[in-house]
Amino acid sequence: MEKGPFEFRGIYEVDEEGWMKAVVQRVDNASVEIEGDVISRIDKGLVVLLGIGKGDTEEDAACLIEKIKNLRIFEDDAGRFDQSLLDVGGELLIVSQFTLYADCSKGRRPGFDLAASPDDARRLYNHFVDLSKMSGIKVATGRFQAHMLVRIANQGPVTIILDCPIRGV
Repeated sequence: MEKGPFEFRGIYEVDEEGWMKAVVQRVDNASVEIEGDVISRIDKGLVVLLGIGKGDTEEDAACLIEKIKNLRIFEDDAGRFDQSLLDVGGELLIVSQFTLYADCSKGRRPGFDLAASPDDARRLYNHFVDLSKMSGIKVATGRFQAHMLVRIANQGPVTIILDCPIRGV
């Protein structure tokens, strides 16, 4: 089904450039365990579940980290969302999550045709992590392609879904 320059796939409109996706959760703390060992942990900050799709670029990664680190979703003294991760000195836990590209529009088994190949996803995931660290943020990560137990103490709860390029920008 054609919709202008976009093709409708599941709940997303996707063009040939793709949309790097992130689920961002404000947390009191979070950690990643692999085989019972805690490999990463953060205190107050954000957890980013990062989905990398076919056609995503380093520019998309830069766009997304700029949006995330400046997203004003921490409360000020008046209780309003008016402070960013940078403003509060928060930490960042980044976990690769290809399942953000699940297409469940046909049948009951999700398809992942829109997800980037493991090699491309690893390269862009590492680039996203490097950009985050260059921002002066304390960064922790999951382990790419590992089976992880991610513990998230979502504060609020506050959960924001982002994609880049940011639509409307």
